[in-house]
Amino acid sequence: MKRLALAAALFAASPAFAEPHNVVIFVADGLRSASVTPDIAPTMSRIRSEGVDFANSHALYPTLTTANASGIATGHYLGDTGDYANVLFTGFPIAALQGSDVPFLENDAVLQEMKAHFAQGYMGPAPLLCAAGLAGYATAVIGKTGPAAIQALDCLDKTIVIDDATGRPANADGSNSGALALDPAIASSILAATGQSSAPPTALPNVAQQAWLAKATEITVLPALVAKHQPFVLVFWSRDPDVTQHAQQDSLGATTPGVNGPTAKAGIANADATLASLLDALKKLGLDKTTDVFVTADHGFSTIAKSVPDAKANLPPPMYPTGFLATDVSRWLGQKIFDPDAGYQELDLSSGEHPARGSGVIGATADAPMAVVAANGGSDLIYTPGVEARAHARTIFDHLLNAPYVGALFVNDALMRQGNVKDFAGALPMSEIRVIGASTVPQPAIIVGFRSFVAKDCKLGPDLCAVEIADTSLQTGQGMHGSPSRADTHNFMAAIGPDFKTDFVDRAPVGNADIAPTLAHILGIDLSSQPAGILKGRVIEEALTDGTDVSITKSVVRSARARNGLMTILDSQTVGGALYIDAVGMPGRVVGVKDK
Repeated sequence: MKRLALAAALFAASPAFAEPHNVVIFVADGLRSASVTPDIAPTMSRIRSEGVDFANSHALYPTLTTANASGIATGHYLGDTGDYANVLFTGFPIAALQGSDVPFLENDAVLQEMKAHFAQGYMGPAPLLCAAGLAGYATAVIGKTGPAAIQALDCLDKTIVIDDATGRPANADGSNSGALALDPAIASSILAATGQSSAPPTALPNVAQQAWLAKATEITVLPALVAKHQPFVLVFWSRDPDVTQHAQQDSLGATTPGVNGPTAKAGIANADATLASLLDALKKLGLDKTTDVFVTADHGFSTIAKSVPDAKANLPPPMYPTGFLATDVSRWLGQKIFDPDAGYQELDLSSGEHPARGSGVIGATADAPMAVVAANGGSDLIYTPGVEARAHARTIFDHLLNAPYVGALFVNDALMRQGNVKDFAGALPMSEIRVIGASTVPQPAIIVGFRSFVAKDCKLGPDLCAVEIADTSLQTGQGMHGSPSRADTHNFMAAIGPDFKTDFVDRAPVGNADIAPTLAHILGIDLSSQPAGILKGRVIEEALTDGTDVSITKSVVRSARARNGLMTILDSQTVGGALYIDAVGMPGRVVGVKDK
């Protein structure tokens, strides 16, 4: 009762509303703004039409899932959260991954180890869900393993958490899944309602899994939240359309239709149907008039290519296998390469071996690397640990300038400050994209954004026709993200509810780091006192019922020009201190970058 009284006091002190409101955040993983149409996604189209249409929306770069999950959770940019990408070099062995120090973060056990090791150095800013819990709200998070837990990483024991690892204490390989145990009453209710204690496996489209998660939410979680007689905050992270767009096979070997084909559209429709079922449940419980619903996507999407088009825009045969950057770095440094996803097995490049997931540890031995490449699809992170960090980074960088798959280059500020800054001409410092901040997670030396282009035979516009070189085991014609192109930064965003304007098109730039500050403002929660970093989003005041227009500044930042003429250009917008990356890269090599 003390917590509820605190919540009531907070509400009474807030000018935005007179009574407590609930909040639902729905994340449609990998949903491009332009792919939402009334015929494919009627529910999201209605929210965009009747509520707030965030027409100028942005993902954080690198445009990857856990990175944007950290921004959605906390309202901070990646330099503060330390979640720079889906795959990182940690500098310590992850027990859940048999000692690998290059983990894929979409794993509950890995996330818990990261938090235990780095403490406030990883995800230091408090997630909105945890702050809401302390302020007297009931909280829950449901959905995709990894980004779901990130929403409540500081308060997993105080939040209802249901993801596709729930009910599975071990992964298929026998490793610890890190799945959290549910309250026995909730677990029993879910089993009775669905006939299963855990979610079905993923599929294309991901109908069965999401239906199970949605039903668990409607039949068990929402009533449990209501029974607490407290306002609540609920996050639902939908795997679709991401999982379907990644694995669809409508055009293997070709870039059209790519992620615009019927299978990908079915994934979008599935996410939309999941959202519709949640809205129906709110209405049945009489909560639709008092609940704000914020819909976003963590990132956009592109079709994969494994080669760079020729001068006539024709796509040559595939030439970039999984781990192409790691194998190139190995050759450039003249060192061995070890696979962190295969027990650090040494790879024989002469016989065509390559890293299983693209990442590589490079050096004379695996335990004393000169370089580590963390493969992340549309962008890779390169680390150069050790006393010769700058020299090794410089050698790698010089070769990157001549690599045809490179679309954008960023170098750690600390390396740029050492010696001659012209050594890294052609790259921007990482602070320009807000990857340098308060986190103590090891920072990459170089971030490589891969090249992107518009498919030759696609007539749907650049955002839908974008194709990117991707460091992945997936094939040409399937889907990927992570790049610095506008196709990957332009996510879908819309909101509806008692605290948002109606029939309003917001043309100011907004982004995933703005969600937590905005909803905290609505809920009467003060996040400004967080000590873990200053790289923060903003309150989207112009979209609120009592909001006014904001001042927008557009800017272009250019790197120094490299010896071969290449430069990285950042096209962005700002509102106050909030940064929105439209696209960043080398002109002619990244969709959306203009040589102004």
